[in-house]
Amino acid sequence: MPDYPQSPDQKSKKPCKRKVRGIFYWSLMREFAVMGMLVFSVLLGIIVFTQLIRFLGESVSGLLAVDGILVMLGFSSLNYLPVLLSISLFLSVLVTLSRCYRDSEMVVWFSSGVGLTRWIRPVMGYALPVVALIALLSLVISPWALTKADEFKRRLDSRDDVSAATPGAFRESKQADRVFFLEEVDTEKKRVSNIFVQSVQNGREGTMVAKEGYQETAANGDRFLVLINGTRYEGVPGQADFRISEFKRYAMRIEPVELRQDAPNLKARTTLYLLQNPDARNMSELEWRIGLPLSALILALLAIPLSFVDPRAARSFNLITAVVIYMFYNNMISVTNSWVAREKISAMVGLWGIHTLMFAIMLALFYHRISMRPWSWWKR
Repeated sequence: MPDYPQSPDQKSKKPCKRKVRGIFYWSLMREFAVMGMLVFSVLLGIIVFTQLIRFLGESVSGLLAVDGILVMLGFSSLNYLPVLLSISLFLSVLVTLSRCYRDSEMVVWFSSGVGLTRWIRPVMGYALPVVALIALLSLVISPWALTKADEFKRRLDSRDDVSAATPGAFRESKQADRVFFLEEVDTEKKRVSNIFVQSVQNGREGTMVAKEGYQETAANGDRFLVLINGTRYEGVPGQADFRISEFKRYAMRIEPVELRQDAPNLKARTTLYLLQNPDARNMSELEWRIGLPLSALILALLAIPLSFVDPRAARSFNLITAVVIYMFYNNMISVTNSWVAREKISAMVGLWGIHTLMFAIMLALFYHRISMRPWSWWKR
């Protein structure tokens, strides 16, 4: 048969379809990214605020030095990033697609030939880079941050009393026999000014006040805080044996503090170490690290059928269902981790069991949403 020339409408049909697909893909990607950054910023702000309150409380109680708050806050935030990114990924896809249902945009896309399974491609395009970042944080960066946080905190705890003293605040020595108050501290010149020291020596309470002081190291390595031009008050106020003496130079020995050797934190172990030492507890931690990116990817795909909004039901019903499924998923991961650590189940069953179950639930929800619609071309 002779080849008849195609009409202009037939020639322009394929470019038009490509244009519609491009608009569909990039509009979703842009909205996913905006919503994801918004959700992540809110969650990160909540975490930073709560951790800041905790570290400030530890600083007030003397458990953490003031100059270590920001460093510990940074390391703690890095540890929470994988979970925050996973939640942000899930919510951004869920909220964006739910809005499309409420604003009837889904009807427009369905009428133009875009089926439910066609939403997988833009969701995967948005989710895969985030999942890769979650895997990098979970397997490499978070253990490194916890290791550095433990080392930094041990160094802070191992500083001597003068180095750990905060200007303008009273601080008790680690031996609990002295109370320091230093108005100003010059760390470069190792000098302090306006010093107040209350101590107990030989059962007698004494108080010393000096205008200036400095740190001195003896030949044998002992360190001293030398007070210059000060006054010492010794005794109990109101009793006859109360004594006041002035001095030009008074040296107080600074007790050295040994570096603490705490038990190694399991979460701070490197992923390579966990693989090289496959006992029950290490496999449980490894399962948790691998499970974070896997669960993030499954939740992102699960958000597609969960985003369906029934106009005859409450608008927040799908959000409640999604939250319940997320809590069930997260809690079951924790439960299987504990079972692996107690050797109730094997590591392979603990790792793949719950994720396979949630993947099956995702497929069932996809089938349910597709089969309940009258358009037969959806069933592809």
